[in-house]
Amino acid sequence: MSTDNVNHPKHYTWLTDICGIEVIDITRHMDFDLGNAIKYILRSGHKTDAAMSDKDKTIEDLKKARWYIDDKIKMLENEINKTKC
Repeated sequence: MSTDNVNHPKHYTWLTDICGIEVIDITRHMDFDLGNAIKYILRSGHKTDAAMSDKDKTIEDLKKARWYIDDKIKMLENEINKTKC
């Protein structure tokens, strides 16, 4: 079976064997920041980059997830602060 890096890349389809869903099946029901955080968490350890070690790529993906979580927190905090004014 050939790999489809556009429609079904392996680093997003590895869940299919475990529970029958792809990462997009989860993230499409979330807002942008949370969907991206989950995407990076679920692909960590599954996507490779020729310029990086597997460990460094995993760390990069987890840092990206953290960035999106921090962004969501900032947005919510700003929303709360706006309602207090």
